[in-house]
Formats: sequence, C-alpha cells, structure tokens
Amino acid sequence: MQVATWNVNSIRMRLNHVVDWLQARPVDVLCLQETKVVDELFPGAAFEAVGYHPYIYGQKTYNGVALLSRQPLDDVKLGFVGVLDPVEVGDLDEQKRVIAGVTKGVCIVNLYVPNGSSVGSDKYAYKLRWLALLQKYLAALLTQYQQVNVCGDFNIALEDRDIYDPAGKETHIMASPVEREALQAVLSVGLKDAFRKFTQEGGHYSWWDYRAASFRRNHGWRIDHHYLSPTLYEQAQRCTIDVEPRQQEQPSDHTPVIVEYLV
Repeated sequence: MQVATWNVNSIRMRLNHVVDWLQARPVDVLCLQETKVVDELFPGAAFEAVGYHPYIYGQKTYNGVALLSRQPLDDVKLGFVGVLDPVEVGDLDEQKRVIAGVTKGVCIVNLYVPNGSSVGSDKYAYKLRWLALLQKYLAALLTQYQQVNVCGDFNIALEDRDIYDPAGKETHIMASPVEREALQAVLSVGLKDAFRKFTQEGGHYSWWDYRAASFRRNHGWRIDHHYLSPTLYEQAQRCTIDVEPRQQEQPSDHTPVIVEYLV
C-alpha cells in the first residue's frame, strides 16, 4: 500500500497539479494539508472522476485537511474529538487540522501541525499546547489500532540534518529545542520516522521557501513526515520525496512524500 502526504497550499489553486499527480502516481491514499476551503466548495468531483473518494475537514482561507482514497475509508474521524473528550480538546479543534480514516486495517492520521509564527509568540504557545494534545490523541488511537500511519506537515525539522543550513536555527520557528522536544514526546507513544529507515544523509527536503531561489539552490527543510507504528515500520518497503511537483509553474512550496508498506 502506498500513502502520500502533500501540503498543497490551496487545493483550488493546485487542483490540476494534484489530479495530474494522482494519475501519474496512483497512490492508495493521498493526505492533503492546507486545503484552504470550506467543505461545500472542496472540488471533490474532480477526484471522484479519477477514482478517489474524498473525505474533507476544511475551513475558509486557512488550514484544512483531506483524505483522498481509492477505496472507501472506515471509521473516519474529524478533529481530536473523534478520539478525545470534547472538554479536554477545548478550543483546539476550532482550526481544522486533523482527519483520520481506516483502510486495509491501517489507521491513517493526516495532520497539519500549527506553524507557530515565531518563538515565544502566542501562536508558538498554541503550537505546543496542540502538540501536547496530539500526544494524548495518538496514544489513545494506538490502543484501538495496531497499524497506524501518522503523516502530514509537522512544521518541525526534527534534526539538524533536516535543514539545509542549521546554524543559528535554534531560535528559529520549526527548529527550536522546545518544538523538537514536543515532537519527540509525540513520537514516544510508539512511532518511528519512515524516511529515516531508508535514508540517513541530509540534503533531502520537502519544503522550500518561495524566496531567494530556495528550491533551485536546494535550501530546504524536511518538515513533512510519515511516522509509523512498530508493525508498519517493520513492513515499510520505501519512503521517498517526489520533487517533480515543486518544479512546476506556481507550485505549492511543499512536495509529496510517499511511503510504501506491506499490509
């Protein structure tokens, strides 16, 4: 089974990019982030026309996540409240950032982790609060499903080798020690990085700033991840980054990351 994650930075702006990519790379499930559209305006018919079932959890202008699956999904959960008590979730589902569904016995969790704006800001505090709740959410989910694939835009480069030039980045959003520790705590529930099972060296990235010719110079960050539960991690066959979509005209600043495993 192949599962891909892709922050498309507006599904309506990148619709042709995504449809064309799915026809060239017909993965079993594509997890989209930053769809930036309310559910009723999501272009689901375009994906149904090429053989995908859309499951959406969106909002206007910001955020938004979706699952596109070749087979109908079971047990689709929208937000943290699909697993946790609404009182515990509080305001953390107001932004549409979490969607999950099950296919072939695998629970696929699609996340758009908050960016955090700048270290020490209110949005940074929100990001840390969100990650703490994510840890509880995934711990609960792992009691229900043995095979779990958590993926998405994490807005965190976990290690220095995930950044083209890590010097001074300890005070930079997406690389601060506190964010990295928060993500490590999330992973401590029993998840491993699929990409690092196969590729140890740096220089492989999934996001490049639009400015300063960052993509052409490969000045990127690896912030889009697949984290797998132990059984899936052992069954993983490969995990790759497809840079081709980032080469197109008016691309998303992110590119797809694909994991393949036996189920």
